[in-house]
Amino acid sequence: MDAQFKKGVLELCVLSQLVKDDQYGYELTENISKELSITAGTLYLVLKRLKDNGYVKTYLKESPSGPARKYYHLTEKGKKYQQTQRNEWLSFVERAGKLI
Repeated sequence: MDAQFKKGVLELCVLSQLVKDDQYGYELTENISKELSITAGTLYLVLKRLKDNGYVKTYLKESPSGPARKYYHLTEKGKKYQQTQRNEWLSFVERAGKLI
């Protein structure tokens, strides 16, 4: 898949995964990688940007098999942003589909 396509939709994919449930970074990488090939480094840059913008918060949760994990939680602001971005993406795909 074209890297520019992934770059354009990766933030929305992360937000949409977090709508379902809080997740830690590796878990997000694994879930998204089932459909799109991404690296953890790329994902953590997206997560940092989302946190800096107030769309996600983090918290530590003890792990039964190792050190505590940093979980990402979608804020109310993040939920609204995800819905707006989702609607814009679906509209874009529909309009672009008419041209190809």
